[in-house]
Amino acid sequence: VQLQASGGGLVQAGDSLRLSCAASGRTFTRYVMAWFRQAPGKEREIVAAVSQSGGSTYYADSVKARFTISRDNAKMSVYLQANSLKPEDTAVYYCAATSRGYFSVAYYNTGDKYEYWGQGTLVTVSS
Repeated sequence: VQLQASGGGLVQAGDSLRLSCAASGRTFTRYVMAWFRQAPGKEREIVAAVSQSGGSTYYADSVKARFTISRDNAKMSVYLQANSLKPEDTAVYYCAATSRGYFSVAYYNTGDKYEYWGQGTLVTVSS
């Protein structure tokens, strides 16, 4: 599967952004999907993940109640609605996919569990 992320940009603290990730290739419903981010000088970290059906989600503590992950299987896309953005949310955001979705979505909280990655989209939040 090929992944194409978009929607990043420069915003002010408190603003919102919606990131999109379009998939192409194999059957989209096979994949657990996730958003990761990597800030300058920091390690990549999970932001959120969503199960194949969209019925189960997982969030990093740092974004709970502010970000929402969703997917539209008919459009082969996954989204990240990011509200109340903070300067510490500044990072390159990557979408990722794994076809090895045998476990609870919370299991897929590290990058080594994903086989496919998009190219990243930069989110910059100014204070």
